[in-house]
This record gives sequence, structure tokens and C-alpha cells, in this order.
Amino acid sequence: MYKVIIFILFLIPMVSFGQDFNRHFNSLHLNGSTTIYDYNNKKWIFTDSLDAEKGTLPASTFKIPNSLIILESKVVANEKEIIKWDGTEKSHLGMVIEAWNQDTDLETAFKNSTVWFYVEASKKIKREQYIRTLQKLNYGNGNLKEKGNDFWNYGDFTVTPKNQIEYLIKLYENRLPFSKKNISIVKRIMISESSDSLTFRGKTGWTRKNGQDIGWWVGYLETNDNVYFFATRLTKDKNEKNPDFLSGRKEVTKRILKEIQAY
Repeated sequence: MYKVIIFILFLIPMVSFGQDFNRHFNSLHLNGSTTIYDYNNKKWIFTDSLDAEKGTLPASTFKIPNSLIILESKVVANEKEIIKWDGTEKSHLGMVIEAWNQDTDLETAFKNSTVWFYVEASKKIKREQYIRTLQKLNYGNGNLKEKGNDFWNYGDFTVTPKNQIEYLIKLYENRLPFSKKNISIVKRIMISESSDSLTFRGKTGWTRKNGQDIGWWVGYLETNDNVYFFATRLTKDKNEKNPDFLSGRKEVTKRILKEIQAY
């Protein structure tokens, strides 16, 4: 009997609940959570385990799987193929973004989070194809009933922080139904910071639903001896003024990663 109990315990992944991490959110007047997976130690770390299982719109974090879908569907030949800007000034949630007002390729669109590029590319992919592919990826809730092409920013398509990490682990391990070439391209354009001792790969996101701002940073940190997957999601009332909201997505994540001695 004891051997059975020990074996069952061995199969359960290690879990830590980090209520003390909330001081990092509080110091920046942020509401939300950070979920981390310690790859080598197979250990989940939650600042809020309930929030880690709650689904919301993925916003531009969807550019990680969407870039693979666009490349695999040959909507663009590679990450350097240009889609022409239509000459109309572009904005997001009332904020004009000058970097979007130009001809753009996939690599640049990923870095600048250029919504219009991904909308135009996604128009060439049938919604049924998206549904089938996302089912294979086990990414999100599968609700793509939103009539607009920008279903990752509007509508009822949702993903949880934990699900974001589960997908990223499969990306890291090359266990996705895409070519190795396209996976390699997306991993490269995901790099936001790199040195001899670490590499951050990830994507931020920001959208709004029912009067609530939703801000994300998801990705993974590679060090010389481990990999840490992370998903931070912040929320606030759209009328709340918080200059730390957008920068806080990365700031609070990095503080927690440092505290667990990830780097």
C-alpha cells in the first residue's frame, strides 16, 4: 500500500502557492496573477491558482500560435514577406501607434504587435481551419464565433494562463504540428532579450472587454541550466489611470522570476 501511495505522489507535479509574491503586484498597484513552470523540476508556481485557470481573451499573445498558423498556411512565404499598409492611420484602444503606419512583414509585425498585419493575414485563413488547428494545439476554448477577423482581441475566444504555458512547453519541445523551419522562425522572432547567460522569448498583449483592460506577458526564460515558462495577466477598469499597467506586465514577472532565483 505504501509503495502505491509513494508512486502516486511521484506522479503529481510539484506546486507552490506564492501569496507573498503579491507584494510585487501591490507595490505597482496591479491586479492579476503570474503563473510559472520550472521545467527541470517539473514545478508549478502560482501567485493565484484560481486565476491561472480563468480564461480571457489572449490579445496579442495569440500572435505566437497565429504566426505559426500563418506561416504553415503559406499566407506569407516567410517572415520577411511584406504586406502593404493601406495608408490609413492605425490605433489600438484609442492610442495611435506610429510604428504600425508602414508596410510590414511578419517579423516586424510580431515585434511591434501590429494588429492590422495579422488581421489581413488571418482573412486568408478560413475560420474552420483555425478551429481545427487550435483543437490540435489544445489552445483556448475553441469559441471563434466572433464575426470580426480580430477574434483574439474581441469576442468570446479565451485562454487561461496555465493553458498558455502548456502550449509554450510544446513549442519549446518542438511538439507542435508545424514544420521545424516555421517553429524555428517563430522562436527566433519571439526573442525580446538575450545575453550569454539568458534569453527571454515571449509576447505581450493588451485588449479590453466589458470595460476591463486585460494585459498579458507570456513566454519563457532560458538560462544556462533551466527553462522557466511564465504567463502574467493583469486586469483593471478601463477608466483607472495606472501608468504602471503596461510596463508592469514585464516588471512584476521579472521580479518574481528573480525572487525564485530563475536568473
